[in-house]
Order: sequence, then C-alpha cells, then structure tokens
Amino acid sequence: MSDNSREAGDGLVSGAPIAVIDIGSNSVRLVVYERLSRSPTPIFNEKASCGLGREVLTTGRLNADAVAKALSTLRRFRVLCDRMGVGKLYVLATAATRDASNGPDFVAACTEICRTEVEVLSGKREAQLSALGILSGVHHANGVVGDLGGGSLELADLHGQRIGSGATFPLGGLALQDTSGRSLKKADKIVKDLLTKETHLEHLKGRTFYAVGGTWRALARLHMFQRGYPLHVMHGYFIPGKEALEFCRLVRRVPVDTLSRIDTVSDVRRPLLAYGALVLEHIIRIGKPANVYISAQGVREGLLYELLSDAERRADPLIAAAAELNEVRSRSPAHGAELIDWTDHFMETTGIDESAEEKRLRHAACLLSDISWRAHPDYRGEQSLNLIAHAAFIGVDHPGRAFLALAIYYRHVGLIDEDLSPRIRELVSARFLDRARILGAAMRVAYILSAAMPGTLPLTPLTVERGKLALNLKGDLAPLGGERIANRLRTLARLIGRDPLLVTE
Repeated sequence: MSDNSREAGDGLVSGAPIAVIDIGSNSVRLVVYERLSRSPTPIFNEKASCGLGREVLTTGRLNADAVAKALSTLRRFRVLCDRMGVGKLYVLATAATRDASNGPDFVAACTEICRTEVEVLSGKREAQLSALGILSGVHHANGVVGDLGGGSLELADLHGQRIGSGATFPLGGLALQDTSGRSLKKADKIVKDLLTKETHLEHLKGRTFYAVGGTWRALARLHMFQRGYPLHVMHGYFIPGKEALEFCRLVRRVPVDTLSRIDTVSDVRRPLLAYGALVLEHIIRIGKPANVYISAQGVREGLLYELLSDAERRADPLIAAAAELNEVRSRSPAHGAELIDWTDHFMETTGIDESAEEKRLRHAACLLSDISWRAHPDYRGEQSLNLIAHAAFIGVDHPGRAFLALAIYYRHVGLIDEDLSPRIRELVSARFLDRARILGAAMRVAYILSAAMPGTLPLTPLTVERGKLALNLKGDLAPLGGERIANRLRTLARLIGRDPLLVTE
C-alpha cells in the first residue's frame, strides 16, 4: 500500500453510511454506500457534468463557469450527506484540479463546503486506487488496468494482489479535445506518440485489459446494445480484443450520431466517444490483450477497499454479497449455510468433476436460494432470475451471474425452460447449464425436506452409495418421505445418471 493508505475504519461510524465524492475532470459524482464492507452496496449515486478539465491544458486554469457549477454541486452533495446520516465523507480530486494553477483555490473552496479534507490525487496515486478497485471487484485479476477520465489516462500492471508502479498520461477525452483542437487526426498522433513506447503495454499481450471510466463504459454500452446482449450489467462485460479493436475503429471513423443505438449514450458523453475509442484502439493495437474487461469498480471502490483490514480484503466479495442478501431476505439465513454443507457432501460423492470456481459459484447460489420467498409462488423463479442476474454483485463475470440466476430459477420452477428466455442460456456453457440444472434439482429436494428451516439437512444426507442416489431419512425423519420427495429425488437421479433410493431404516 502507498504512504497515503488509511488505517481500516479510521474515523468511521460503525454501521453508518460512507460516502465518496469524486471531483473529476468531466463530472463531479457522489456515491453513498450502505456501509463499509467487502462488497459495498451503493444506496445513492448522482453525478453532475461540470467539465472542470475543459481547456486546462491550454489555459492552465479551471474555467470559472465550471468551478461555479462544481461548487454548487458540492453544496447539494454536502446537504444530501447530512440528510442521509453519512458517518464519513471522503473527497477526491483528479487531473484537472491537480494540473490547474488555480487548483489550490478551488480545493480550499471545496474543503470549506464539504467540511472535510480534499485529497488531490497524483497520477500514480490515481492509478493505484484504480488498480485497487479492480482488485476489489474482479476475482483473480491479472492484466493491465486503464482508467480514462476527462483529463488523464492512468495505467497500472496487476498480477494477483501485486500492483505495479502506475503511470499517467494527459489523454483524457477533454484533454485530447483541448490539445488537438478537436481534430481526431491530431489526437491520433498525440496518443500514438505517448503510448507507443509505454512499458505497461509491453506486458499486456494475451492478458486482460481492465477498462475503467465513464467514456469506456459508454463505448461498451453501445457495443452491448448493438449486439442485442441479454444482460444489461456493465461490470464484468468483456469484449474479445480483436472485436474491441474493430469496434473502436468504427466509432472514430463515422459521425457519432449515425451509430446504431447511439440513443443509449447520453448527449453529454457522445462528443468524447471518438477520443475514448481512439485511446482504446491504440492500447489494443500496441498491447494486444486477449480481451477488454469493463469494470464499474474504480478509484472510489479502490479507496473503500484500502480502508478494509487485511482479513477483510481477503474475503470473497461474491460470497460476502450473497451472505448479506441471505441474511436480510431469506426465511432462515442458517439454512443457506447448511445447504452449502449438504451440497458439498452430495457433490463429493457423485464423482462429478467440479472446479474451484464452480464450487465457489455453487456456494453463492446456496446463499441466494431463498431470497425471493416472499414473492407469489408462480413468480419466484422469474423474480429470482431477474434479481440475481442484475444484482450489484462484484467478483463474478457474466457467465457466473447467469449460472447463479439459472440455478435458483430451476430451484423454484423445476427443469422447465418454456418460460425462460433462451438468451440468458446463451451466456453459459453447456457444462455450466448442466451444473445449474443439477444444483437446482438438488435444492428442490432440500427445500421440500427442510421447509427452509435449519436443523434438518444435517440429519438427512444425500449421497451416491453403491451406484445409487440415496436420501437418508432415518428414525423420526422417515415420515418426511413421500411421493413428492420420491419424484424430486428421481428427477435429480436421472440428471446424474443414477437410480434413486430412499433410505428410511
């Protein structure tokens, strides 16, 4: 960690909301999180496009109108934080503020309004926080992180938990507009000259480029809607490197308003799309990444991750988020934990190959298996699928999301696909679909046994014994057996190629 890292929990009110204001070169944003945790949940998110970075590189100063708009926005944000009972507010400022000659005066005004210290991030510090944001939200990250703002581009290499030294370049969309005189041809030369010999990109070949920043998210959103992609969740969306390269070339080649589905991008963001595409095109061309991974996690989330203890950082963010949902939405949170152990024993005896990632996803699914119980029975499957597929989860890619959603869908409706959109199934491999059906069928056995209450599953193990799928209902639990149990056990047995056996003696 850098010398700027903070002690975990420093000045925080236990359990109170925590907020971050990001004073960027293009926009000023407030995000309020429910509390500091391994998987922080935003409860409020608002931004204002202030354009602080416009013309800073040519005039050397923050524009007076942009400053006035930013300060007005901060006054609103401070009142909102007070009304929401925020326990701790962090304020970060990036390229425009650090590069402008009147930046210190602006920071002083921001500090007075926000009633807290404003941290003006150096380029290296910004790169580090962006990398920490990826660490916090991507399971087993490995590649190069790129954070494109309005004023600058930050790059940092990421190997597991190790963050390399960061680098910063004046290649943000507003900066490029400014220095190129709004000429894409001149901007192309500026980007090429700055990135061609960049050492971070020398180590990117065949790895992942993690794209952070609003302009790149807008590009990805445009790509997503042009494809008719079925899952409109930005975090974890990835594009193969060659496909991303061709798309970037398309975006900068044609007038932006002629692009298909350009209506999905805000009017404010559209003028910057071509510049963002230009920078990403050069990164891909030079670095040759296998794919581009779009992250909704960046500097703000990196800051929160830095505030955690070492033990909290090591926790799995997906499991942490699933456990929180289990705690607040299930009939009995303890039952979810028992279901993990019950399915562990089941899978171990089946002989079915299960990778570490598949086991991790199964555990998350067990914790999420009862979160829609309050819905009408006819709609629990549909509600679970929509809730899980679109939840604010981190630490999971889109195929993993689809697996979780499908497993819980099958848990509620059985192995029925008539009402299920075929598009969601397209996100998973045949192997993942098979695992989702097996897990859903096993859960259907578990829930009719336990009625979602703890204490029963540990006494009724489900195992493969001598070639048969045996459900043990011994002693006082023998009456739990019956036609419904037998039917569900038979369905599960058929999926794994075994004969069912109810053991009641």
